[in-house]
Amino acid sequence: MATLFVSDVHLDAGHPQITGQFLEFLERDAPPADALYILGDLFEVWIGDDDPQPDKRRIVMALRALTDRGVACYVMHGNRDFLLGARFCNESGCRLLEDPLVLHLYGKRVLVMHGDALCTDDHSYQRLRSMVRDPGWQKAFLALSTDQRRLLADEARAGSKAHLQQASMTSADIMDVNERTVADAMRGANVQLLLHGHTHRPNVHRFDLDGAPAQRIVLGDWHERGSVLHWDENGFELRSLPRDHH
Repeated sequence: MATLFVSDVHLDAGHPQITGQFLEFLERDAPPADALYILGDLFEVWIGDDDPQPDKRRIVMALRALTDRGVACYVMHGNRDFLLGARFCNESGCRLLEDPLVLHLYGKRVLVMHGDALCTDDHSYQRLRSMVRDPGWQKAFLALSTDQRRLLADEARAGSKAHLQQASMTSADIMDVNERTVADAMRGANVQLLLHGHTHRPNVHRFDLDGAPAQRIVLGDWHERGSVLHWDENGFELRSLPRDHH
């Protein structure tokens, strides 16, 4: 039996091809697994568990169908869907994970994170992250109507897009993880293996950490194709899932 990891699916009504591929993945690829871990940004935007949008409901029901089949499903908050809460868990059968978290997988200690906390060179993003993760801010935001929240979320997405364009013009490295932050996180968790998403740069990085071999696995996004880490007793494999263009 295998454990599957995905991240940065960014499900959105404006991109039905991504939704279609992910629904197919939940129906076909995920059921044989022991567990599915979603390491943040399952949704492009999540304004609260009371969002009535039909495309969101379809995903929640598909996750419920998977968990009803006995597959454990775990979800971590990303920078787009940090408001996933108790009602989402009750309806989908998923369990929310702490970020960061140490898992024991096939005899290894693995540190799993969404990954945005590792991008410490992007100072303006880290300030924003601190604000929106604050319980007081979240409570005030969720007290607004769904229409007000959707409007604010749309404004935030436009601002985020502008920030990404500006940062990519100055230095793409600002958007990536800081290697010292990575080393500190792994040292603090006492691991030689880190798994995260967020940067949309799928790869397996091999390096030395305090004189011992270490690895950092980065999950890809689902914009052009699917990305999944398949892990069983024989080891892990980072797989790219081609999308049918019909």
